[in-house]
Amino acid sequence: MPAIVECVPNFSEGRRPEVLEAIVAEALTVAGVTLLDKEMDADHNRAVVTFVGEPQAVADGVFKAMAKAAELIDMSTHTGEHPRMGATDVVPFIPISGISTAETVALAKDLGRRAGEELQIPIYMYENAAATPERVNLADVRKGQYEGIRDSIETDPVRKPDFGPARMNIKAGATAVGVRFPLVAFNAYLETPRVSIAKKIAKAIRFGGGGMRYVKAMGFDITDRKQAQVSMNLVNYTKSPIFRVLNMIDSEAKRWGTKVTSTEIVGLTPQKSLIDCAAHYLKLENFSTDHILEEKLAQATARQTTETGWNGFAGEVASSSPAPGGGSVAAASAMLAASLVAMVGRLTVGKKKYVEVRDKMETIIKQADGLAGELSKLIAEDADAFNAIMAARKLAKDTDEEKQARLHAIAEATKNACRVPLTVARKAAEVLELAREVIEHGNVNSVTDGGVGARMAQAAVHSAGWNVKINLGGLDDEAFVTEMQQRIGELEARADGVLKECVDSVNAKI
Repeated sequence: MPAIVECVPNFSEGRRPEVLEAIVAEALTVAGVTLLDKEMDADHNRAVVTFVGEPQAVADGVFKAMAKAAELIDMSTHTGEHPRMGATDVVPFIPISGISTAETVALAKDLGRRAGEELQIPIYMYENAAATPERVNLADVRKGQYEGIRDSIETDPVRKPDFGPARMNIKAGATAVGVRFPLVAFNAYLETPRVSIAKKIAKAIRFGGGGMRYVKAMGFDITDRKQAQVSMNLVNYTKSPIFRVLNMIDSEAKRWGTKVTSTEIVGLTPQKSLIDCAAHYLKLENFSTDHILEEKLAQATARQTTETGWNGFAGEVASSSPAPGGGSVAAASAMLAASLVAMVGRLTVGKKKYVEVRDKMETIIKQADGLAGELSKLIAEDADAFNAIMAARKLAKDTDEEKQARLHAIAEATKNACRVPLTVARKAAEVLELAREVIEHGNVNSVTDGGVGARMAQAAVHSAGWNVKINLGGLDDEAFVTEMQQRIGELEARADGVLKECVDSVNAKI
């Protein structure tokens, strides 16, 4: 599974389509960036754009978009209903596959640092990328909006940005960059034009006003429609689902003598958020994505692609080439183990008997999918690491200088050939601990699947460990060798202990 991130930058431009087109076009000059969606709102004077692709490519593309936005948007004259502080107002990254939250945070910080230095824009990191608790909430970061930050950034220490100058970029403003869970931008239109009612409803339903934990809401006057709007961000749609939010808005609207006439979703939304609505309003029992025709077709297509890919991989392993070899197979074993863990999680979620562990299983599924993606990349990285050693050995050695350079290259390549399988072992150990959780708390009918995943993960730890140890034999760096031996030894001991718990639990349940 390739590493993929989603990025949903919001630009303070909702009235000039040609400006948004120029900004988007700039991002798409970077190979590997795909545009999924773009929307403009004239009343809010705001645009929401969705890009996906390989992480670094997306970050590079968004940087170019930020530079173009700074060139074409003047915040000193900007007006609009939506809170804003910069031409590029907010840049949230969302890890999709093959990349962890921590890795996505590092990507976001690199972008923030680059934009601060090269574009001279104050950058504030928020949500999972926040450096302090006070900057986790975007609303707190953006408090006072453009004008408030402009007037206080140079004198108030609380306003000091994480990156970039401690002064406002008068034209481009300031930008928030962060990492978050996929959110749902959900708006409800009221029958009344009275914005005061929309603001009262927004206060009642948002977390800050005593409402739902994962809801942010504001009330707006949508002049063109002659209606008031409750505009929301559902920052965790699994815990504050759309249907529950809408039910609460309906109830509050009736209290004020009005009703919801229609709703809208801005940008893209996860499929599950809408499936949950269907299951709720239709009162479906034991419903899952397996009941959806298109989902089954997608799974069948994915299986065909996977079968072709695995046949090719098996052929490469069986060939006379030494790479891919045991290290890549160890990574593949751990990847399959993670996939089994995710499968058990999905066979648990949605079952009435396991409703109490639904949140736990959804977290495990996300973690297992992420590990599977990371391990998929390590299959190739292990082969690449071995090939790098072979390439270093072929370097010229005619002069003393060339000999020294060759030995240094071999040593560095060998160290990397130790680090890659060590990473495989560490990821496999994480998979093993997730396997323990699904064996203990997951669907008992799939307990042996969890057990197989546990055994494969433990085997991957030891198999990767052999690859670390054999490569250590060619190194003279005693400190490095000692550290690697200690780390792999700890992982192997940890894996053996967790596997015993898994085996005992499986045997007790079958």
